Formats: sequence, C-alpha cells, structure tokens
Amino acid sequence: MTAPIETTGAAAEAQPEAVLEGAGKGRIEGRSLGQIAWSRFKKDKVAVAGAVIVVLLIALAVLSRPLQALLGLDPNAFNQDLITPDTSLPKGSWGGMSADHPLGVDPKFGRDIATRVLEGSWVSLVVAFGATILSNVIGAIMGVIAGYYGGRVDNIISRLMDTFLAFPLLLFAIAISATLQGGAFGLNGLPLHLSVLIFVIGFFNWPYLGRIVRGQTLALREREFVDASRGMGAKGPYILFRELMPNLVGPIIVYSTLLIPTNILFEASLSFLGVGIQPPQASWGGMLREAVTYYQVDPQFMIVPGLAIFVTVLAFNLLGDGLRDALDPRSR
Repeated sequence: MTAPIETTGAAAEAQPEAVLEGAGKGRIEGRSLGQIAWSRFKKDKVAVAGAVIVVLLIALAVLSRPLQALLGLDPNAFNQDLITPDTSLPKGSWGGMSADHPLGVDPKFGRDIATRVLEGSWVSLVVAFGATILSNVIGAIMGVIAGYYGGRVDNIISRLMDTFLAFPLLLFAIAISATLQGGAFGLNGLPLHLSVLIFVIGFFNWPYLGRIVRGQTLALREREFVDASRGMGAKGPYILFRELMPNLVGPIIVYSTLLIPTNILFEASLSFLGVGIQPPQASWGGMLREAVTYYQVDPQFMIVPGLAIFVTVLAFNLLGDGLRDALDPRSR
C-alpha cells in the first residue's frame, strides 16, 4: 500500500489562488431564474428608469381621486374669472400658468389642466390594463390549446385568429362604441364607456398573444417534463395549466408591457375621435380633441396631455424592452 501523502506548509501555500480565496467562505448558492432575470434587469439603467416612471404613473392614477379630495381639486370646476371674455383664452402667458394652476387652464372654461391630466391618468390606465388582461386571458388559453393539441384543433383556432386579425379594428371599434353610447347591458355613462372600450380593445387584440403562446407551446410540448407528465398519467388540462402555463409567464409578461402602451394610444385615439370617454369626464384623448380648436393660439393646452401620453407610452416601452432582455437574453 502507498503511504498517504502529507501536505506540508509549502504545499499548502502552493495551492491555486482561487482555492485560497474561497477558503473559509460560505457555500455558493444557486440562483433561481427570477433572481437571474432581476440581476440582468438591474444592469439596464434605461429599463430601470422606465420602471420607476411606470410605478409613479400607476401610483398617481390609483391615488388620483383621493388626492383630489384631499387637496380640494375638481377637474370640472369652471374658473371664468381666468378667461378673457372676448377671446375665450386664458389670461396671462403660457395658457394661464400660475402658482394655483402650474400647468395652466383650458380655454373657454378655465378648468385646471393639471387636475384634468391627473384625472385622465386613471381612465387611460384602467382601460389599458383591463383590455390587456382580457387579451391575455383569451390569447393565452387559445394559444396553449392550439399549440398543445395541434391537428384539427390547431387549424380551427389558427383560422379564428386569422379572421380576427383581418378585422379593420379601428373602424369596428368606432362602430361598436358609437352604437353603445346611449346605454346597454344596464350600464350608462362612464361605467358603460369604460366597459365598451375594455371589451372592444381587449377582445379583438387577443390573436397577437395567441400566436406567440402557440409558437412557444409547440416547442415546450416536446420537452422532457411534458413527456414525464404524460407518462405518469396526467391529462391534457393538467399539463396545459400546471406544466405549460408556468413556463409561458415570461413571454406573456413581456408582451403585456408592450401591449399596455398600445392600448393607451388606442383609447386616446377613440376618445379623440369622439367615440371613447365622453365629456365632462377628463381623458387624455378628449383633451387633445378639445385642444384642436385652440392649438395655434394656446399650444399649452395641447402640449400637456400630449406629453402625458408620450411619457407614459415611452416608459412602458422601455420597461418592456428591459424585461424582454432580462427574461430572454438571447433576444439581444
């Protein structure tokens, strides 16, 4: 037998530098996929800035009504003393900007623009988030069913997607919104307008996510964990919602952050055309519609809601790009 070799002091000092540096330290722990994605996301300063802006916008939208009540603000309060009678324009420069009205007042009525922008924020975000959730639910379910079962089921759902994508969505949304303005389903006023916009925008946008989920499912259904579930006797619904869906969360989140700004623009477009949110309820698109008459003599009235839409859409797009790179680094 060979005698054991004793390690001398010189031999210990000759150990590799990496071994010596790691001696006496704690165990190296593995990181989850979420932790890896978060570490990538933190390195993207532009995406982090977009996320901060998104959080602030959501906080302002959620606290819009409480802030108005706390500060005694009313987005529909008329201030005729701030309007020049013969021109219907705000008194003073820059649209009547002052300490009491930091963003000025609107022509003709003298309503505070800052308060109306704050009021319009929750309207835009409610419609955008509601429509996105509706699109995601329908698109994810239809896409995962089409991708997993394939065959005739896939053909039927795929042709249904093609049919929805062939609709002239803007014209269809205008027609439906204009038809239901008076009242429907026991609703009227603002609840009706919000419900119609969420339904129209969300219901006709689901095929985009459906195609993404279908393509991802076609690749996932051949993976080993799906074969293992089948081998253990798991049925289709269990595999769909317990095995495949958790692996589709990443693409769905990324698509959602990119769909929300699109829905904000869609809601603003419908309100601008007069078939979305109706006055006196404040909305960003409605404010732009009212500003068309005055933008040459009072550009402030158009710039403020336009900037609100621009900043919101840009922040969500930056956040979506950052999440896409963090969740799927191969997309870079």
